[in-house]
Amino acid sequence: MRNRIDKKFAELKRKKQKAFIAFITAGFPDLATTEKLVLELDKRGVDIIELGVPFSDPMADGPTIQEASFAALKKKTTLKQILDLVKRARRRTQVPICLMTYYNPVFAFGDAQFAKKAVVCGVDGIIVPDLPPEEGKGLIKYSLKAGLDTVFFISPTTSLERAKLVAKASRGFIYYVSLTGVTGARKGLPKDLLAKLRQVKKYTQKPLCVGFGVSTNRQVKDVFKVADGVIVGSAIVKKIKENTGNKNLVQRVGDFVSHLKHV
Repeated sequence: MRNRIDKKFAELKRKKQKAFIAFITAGFPDLATTEKLVLELDKRGVDIIELGVPFSDPMADGPTIQEASFAALKKKTTLKQILDLVKRARRRTQVPICLMTYYNPVFAFGDAQFAKKAVVCGVDGIIVPDLPPEEGKGLIKYSLKAGLDTVFFISPTTSLERAKLVAKASRGFIYYVSLTGVTGARKGLPKDLLAKLRQVKKYTQKPLCVGFGVSTNRQVKDVFKVADGVIVGSAIVKKIKENTGNKNLVQRVGDFVSHLKHV
């Protein structure tokens, strides 16, 4: 079954282009703004949107996304509300949407029920930082049945044997963590990043997308030399924070994203 993510990567391949994936925290600064941002990011040519589901212990995230997550939780943002938001947005956009969530909210929802409801609402993929494929067999099974892509992580410290397992379990794309550490903008990317990406691409045909630490136009260009896509999160969330309370927030974030992806 080919969903919107598969179709997007096939389209980009035909055009000899790379995917620009934008992450925003759902519910920050509020759900209404998140919905407007989804539509704006689509308008600005973002290829895939990652919606972060706020969680009380976001262990893979640095200070910027943690702060946004806690602010969204203070406003009582729930997984159900985020699914409803995607359902509403689907009336106006067909941009591929992934949810990035820790496993606890999915577990509370129930793997089978979550996978089915997510697809009905228009979600295309799920990324769960604290659920390795070895532990996620139930979610993988129900997601496969529902047509929901499961995206798993490869990091600089992942062994070749395990990287092959992750590549096999991933659908939609593989998420390559550019560095050892949490999310957050960095001044520079690791010097051996491109060599490591080339190594991974030797044993999988699946799209390989790089996230964690990418925050400038120059870094996006560098990643595009080898990877099939780039994921920018903290830099965009920081721009949202800087403009919270400003009536032009959506447009300003859109301008920032347009600049980042203009390579």
